[in-house]
Amino acid sequence: MFDGHSKNGHFSAMNAAIADIDIGALITRTPGIKSGTPHIAGTGVTVRTIVRYYKLGLSPEEIAAEYPHLSLAQVYGALAYYHANRDEMDEQMAAEEAESDRIEQEHLRRQKSDA
Repeated sequence: MFDGHSKNGHFSAMNAAIADIDIGALITRTPGIKSGTPHIAGTGVTVRTIVRYYKLGLSPEEIAAEYPHLSLAQVYGALAYYHANRDEMDEQMAAEEAESDRIEQEHLRRQKSDA
């Protein structure tokens, strides 16, 4: 039976590092930061940003490569948060996209009227 130890102590140290990660602390909402949207704790990267890459077809490993300051665990944490809150997040992202489209259309109308 494996007890988490090896002759060189490698597995013991690895298990200790894993035990220190509080999964629930990976994602946070902070009023006044990113308008209170869920983001990866200690970073400015929102869950929404990670999800957009994910929806474009990037794997968690590829997303982590795009943000070298993030660990793979942080990327997976963001994706887990998204999947646990998918309806709410999809609704918010759709509303943001609609507002962005509205602003873009208004800008284009103003450009045409000024020409």
